Amino acid sequence: MQSRLRQLCESYEELPKLSLGAPKLSLGRTAKVSMNYYFSKNYLDEKNIQQEPMRNGAGLGMAELGAQHKDVVVLAADTAESSRAHYFAEKFPERFIQVGVAEQNLTGVASGLAYDGKVPYAVTYAAFLIGRAWEPIRTTVAYPENHVVFVSSHAGLATGPDGPTHQMTEDIAITRCLPGFTVIAPCDAEQARKAVLASYPMKGPVYIRNCREKTPVFTTKKTPFEVGKAQVLRSGTDVTAIGHGYMVYWLLQVAEELKDKISLEVINLHTVKPLDAQTLVTSAKKTGKVFCAEDHNIIGGMGSAVAELLAEKFPVPVFRHGVRDVFAESGSAKELWGKYGLDKEGTKKILLEFLRNVK
Repeated sequence: MQSRLRQLCESYEELPKLSLGAPKLSLGRTAKVSMNYYFSKNYLDEKNIQQEPMRNGAGLGMAELGAQHKDVVVLAADTAESSRAHYFAEKFPERFIQVGVAEQNLTGVASGLAYDGKVPYAVTYAAFLIGRAWEPIRTTVAYPENHVVFVSSHAGLATGPDGPTHQMTEDIAITRCLPGFTVIAPCDAEQARKAVLASYPMKGPVYIRNCREKTPVFTTKKTPFEVGKAQVLRSGTDVTAIGHGYMVYWLLQVAEELKDKISLEVINLHTVKPLDAQTLVTSAKKTGKVFCAEDHNIIGGMGSAVAELLAEKFPVPVFRHGVRDVFAESGSAKELWGKYGLDKEGTKKILLEFLRNVK
């Protein structure tokens, strides 16, 4: 069994050994979708599937909320068009506030609106929305438990040529550590729209993470979405592969490509906080191995959250695949994904190396 897996892995570039032993796999099992998620037609055909930035879906969601609820107010920090806040602003200019390049003030104004009974959506690039304004978020929103929804664009290496100053790969870590924060990282533009809609009736602060680059839209309007409920998109028995954001799509592709050799269970962990402990532990008990993939620093991100949970509830080998504690560089999103192993092929290589070495 081990030799069969090694033969599968030999065609891929050798990666540093993880020194975790030898794999135990039930080779040759074909995984199936665990329920009907109403994916788009031929959703694994990346060349022909619709591709759209998640920020577009988030912008559409805010515009929909504006039509449904008169207490919704959207605030931007001089990035209304690039963050897609202008979808709302063009329809409801009287409920749109442009604060300029002043993200800490953006947070303070949003907090004041929440105190006044409004439902504010603060929108700009992740690095500035969450990074620059973290202390005001902590003090004026999280501490008093104000219901402010922070909607980012330009998160992760998917930000591309703007470089490390804009490639926010720490935002999940510094929001999930704040008491009472809900942290959501949609898998595509349609799920971003649903996440924004779902955030309106929630309590306390909410962060919805979106990226700039066009990525496959494989979910549809019929695809269910529930905050706090992980989605087992594909059932498997050999390893649990967990992702958020666009990397969920890569995991689905990898699962399909390896289905005759390795049975992957693919989970879309769109809500990083609160974690769906039941779904994650159940899957870990079934497969005995967990692989996490994300466009975020491996320190403090979704992989860390999963590892923390399983260390307490059901310890199994866990590998955290993501940005490995570095600042990246400028380049197109695809170039950066390739260099740092966050594209489909890089993710597949690292997954296979993990399975080659894990007990």
